[in-house]
Amino acid sequence: QVQLVESGGGLVQPGGSLRLSCVVSRSIFSMSNMAWYRQAPGSEREFVARIFNGDSTNYADSVKGRFTISRDDAKNTLYLQMGDLKPEDTAVYYCGAGLRRNTIDYWGPGTQVTVSS
Repeated sequence: QVQLVESGGGLVQPGGSLRLSCVVSRSIFSMSNMAWYRQAPGSEREFVARIFNGDSTNYADSVKGRFTISRDDAKNTLYLQMGDLKPEDTAVYYCGAGLRRNTIDYWGPGTQVTVSS
């Protein structure tokens, strides 16, 4: 079984930055894609960013230009650098990994990000 564990969440003021990390229990080189999703209270889980083998990426329109997804295969770690944070970015952020291009087979338990003054 593959395990994912997120970290790096917390409370930040509007306009601030955070970097989320997701450590995977096996080689992420074998994963076709890895992604970040988020879920705000009372809302469905939504896509944030995805990175494929070969390092191509895509982003939700709401975070383009503010968030950057990256991966370090040597450390089996996925990252999400978040900048210019807004109150509407408040959510639980989940890391996911998929064996095929646009599916998620494994999820982490999530990390809370709260943007508030």
